[in-house]
Amino acid sequence: MPNPLSAAIEAVVPARLGRSFRWLLASSVTSNVGDGVALAAGPLLVASQTRDPLLVSMALLAQTLPQLLFGVPAGAIVDRHDRRRLVAGVNLARAAVLAALAATIVTGTVNIAVVLGVLFVLGTAETFADVASASLLPRLVRREDLGIGNARLQGGFLLTNQLLGPPIGAFLFAAGMALPFATNAACFALGALLVSRIVLGPAGEPPARGSSSLRAEMAEGLRWLIAHPPMRTLALTIVAFNVTFGAAWSVLVLYAGDRLGMDEVGFGLLTTAMAIGGIIGTVSYGRLERRFSLADIMRVGLVIETLTHLSLALTTSQPVALGTMVVFGAHAFVWGTTSTVVRQRAVPDALLGRVTGVYTVGVFGGIVVGTPIGGLLARTFGITAPFWFGFLGSALLVAILWRQFDNIVHAGDAAGGSVVSTGGSRAPSP
Repeated sequence: MPNPLSAAIEAVVPARLGRSFRWLLASSVTSNVGDGVALAAGPLLVASQTRDPLLVSMALLAQTLPQLLFGVPAGAIVDRHDRRRLVAGVNLARAAVLAALAATIVTGTVNIAVVLGVLFVLGTAETFADVASASLLPRLVRREDLGIGNARLQGGFLLTNQLLGPPIGAFLFAAGMALPFATNAACFALGALLVSRIVLGPAGEPPARGSSSLRAEMAEGLRWLIAHPPMRTLALTIVAFNVTFGAAWSVLVLYAGDRLGMDEVGFGLLTTAMAIGGIIGTVSYGRLERRFSLADIMRVGLVIETLTHLSLALTTSQPVALGTMVVFGAHAFVWGTTSTVVRQRAVPDALLGRVTGVYTVGVFGGIVVGTPIGGLLARTFGITAPFWFGFLGSALLVAILWRQFDNIVHAGDAAGGSVVSTGGSRAPSP
């Protein structure tokens, strides 16, 4: 009789993905538990040190600015070094910084300047860790398994970072201000130990470098992306849709109160609904990839995003808004997984870190551009104006890009050898 635990493990992490992938997933889940704890505890710590709205907003800037500043350099450094050791080293550094923060809280020496400095350092470390982790996966699983591998990593992120971690963080903060940050430090230290268990073959070693400078290698990655039409189009698509997303989501907390009549708990439910949708999307990803082409998955996903803006612009119903967020969450993580798979298949391994870094800058750059647009529109035309902007902008982008997705999703076919049919999608044979 089959062992139920073994059957469950096989269903979640199929053996064909390999033992090293299981170590990567375990490390990711452990680290994201800590991140989820800090997701709730961090804002509470900031609020305990200042009530100045400008300083509170600086906390978010301190966390996101490193993605813009260091995304491309991080990619170049990732391509130069052993990605496994880089993830482990960054996690150990994050553990040390968080332990020091916990010590300042215990000793009563913490202040808002310390907190903002720590958030900037952690945001910088996260940039390197995220780029290295995304670039590591193609060295661990076969090309045709990249979809399920990314989906499992995304599912682990959603479950721990978005659903389980935040309430634990709030509880620990109430029990003792230093506890959630000490817990986060322990999670990162354990995550470093787990990722160090990954075994890379000779193909996974970093390529030998000549005397080229870091700047020259960064430029090489940018030149490759600019000269590759499908990947360039995908990058521009991500930037453009994050502008419309950033515009709408920048006023979501005000929209929830003014338009839907929700209190703080209701606003939290919107975020939870999106996370639940994300879990549904990641669990369903394998079946979707087998039944539909990746191009159609991307097209339908962007139609869903467009209709999300329209639904939120029109509705005043809390249940409709929550249902819309569940559907949007499913789309967001299915589309994110698909675009990551397409990029990992198309970009040469030696350049993957740099190109991933450029995409990271694009994601956050789009949000940074869209955020003030949303605020200005809401101030001038009302709270639904950013959602109308999102709807009209997204609809225009879908019309322009509709025919481009076939080229985008097959950009890596030539690099992967012959192509075989897999339920409507095309995937390179091993």
